[in-house]
Amino acid sequence: MEKIVIASACKEVGKTSLIIGLAKAMNKNIGYLKPFGDRLLYQKKRLWDHDAALVTNVLGLEERPEDISIGFAHSKLRFMYDEASTKEKLNEIINNVSKDKDVIFIEAGKNLHYGFSVYLDPLTVARSTGSKLLLVVSGPDESIIDEITFLTRCVNTENIELAGIIVNKVKDVDNFKDLYLDTFSELGVKVLGIIPHKKELTYVSMDFLNQNIFAKVLAGEKGLNNKVEHILVGAMSAAQVVKRPLWSLENKLIITPGDRVDMITAALESSTAGIILTNNILPEDPIIESKANMANIPLLLVSADTFATAKQIDDMEITFTKDEIEKIDLLEKLVKENIDLSVF
Repeated sequence: MEKIVIASACKEVGKTSLIIGLAKAMNKNIGYLKPFGDRLLYQKKRLWDHDAALVTNVLGLEERPEDISIGFAHSKLRFMYDEASTKEKLNEIINNVSKDKDVIFIEAGKNLHYGFSVYLDPLTVARSTGSKLLLVVSGPDESIIDEITFLTRCVNTENIELAGIIVNKVKDVDNFKDLYLDTFSELGVKVLGIIPHKKELTYVSMDFLNQNIFAKVLAGEKGLNNKVEHILVGAMSAAQVVKRPLWSLENKLIITPGDRVDMITAALESSTAGIILTNNILPEDPIIESKANMANIPLLLVSADTFATAKQIDDMEITFTKDEIEKIDLLEKLVKENIDLSVF
């Protein structure tokens, strides 16, 4: 059984998406755990990690998301476990998820030092479990080179087998190869693959937003799989905003207070992916919900104000839901076409 820790030097490089793509592309039985949860969800009096829930749902794993993470808070983990008991708990979870599995993916936290004080950083986890380390990098070309150089020269990787690196979200793959592959070779690092940037993977569904901003669906539930490509804040009158070029964009999300009936009505009559009503204000016009249902445009209600809601969405780490089959299929295709799977 192969055990691989999937890690990154910084957040939002696409570790979770890559794990799903790898699992789908490999003709093997896959197990998964995320020892240190860092993207918390609390639903139905249960606490789990968002990434753990997504991976288990997409891959159809039997384990409950809360059972494949040791914990979520540094203070609690320091109180409950020391180095020896953390290692013991890690291997206990691995034993629980490894039955009839060929490969176990262990997803690390947001960067290489996250969890270091509680023995759950990716390097310590790799040593404690006898796993290989797979590094995922993304971002500006120069920062990628800095990260890999730092890892090979300054980070103690003693007793850890580096499986290689995967470069994710590259806008010009051929140019990247021409400029940097020789540098990777000089550093002694094996590049397992370079995955091109795909704009489709940056779009979110209304269902994803609904789950992550804890909204109430008022109408248009059949349109929850609508993709959001642009976001507009309805701060001006509808008569003014419809004259602006941004209004003509397709698949837009409108964020506006619930008492802005003019804005909501205009949005329902254009190419809109969804509408978020803020300040916990319900529209006074009862016909609005009927129009949203007929147009399959989700109408979501949140208690936060418009600015806070827009900022929350802007700060959100973009992934997807288990129902976004097109994204999952695209991830599988990208992995098959761009990654050397023979090492797994």
